[in-house]
Amino acid sequence: MVEVGDYALVLMDVQMPVMDGLEATRVIRSYNTELPILAVTANVFAEDRQACLDAGMNECIAKPFELDILFSTIVKWLSVS
Repeated sequence: MVEVGDYALVLMDVQMPVMDGLEATRVIRSYNTELPILAVTANVFAEDRQACLDAGMNECIAKPFELDILFSTIVKWLSVS
């Protein structure tokens, strides 16, 4: 089994089969409150972004994303953790 502590950062797709990204984030947060989790989603309405933050994600990256935005966001959160 993979331990949550084995990762420096998670890019979490919000819409996934079986368990969506919101629920997966809640599960991860029950084990680790410090791990940066970045939502990757095409749903960029304010309420969608807020649902990601409420679930415990640290930030949202809109799809389709620009690589410089993705990289700068990852670097920001890796330097925080």
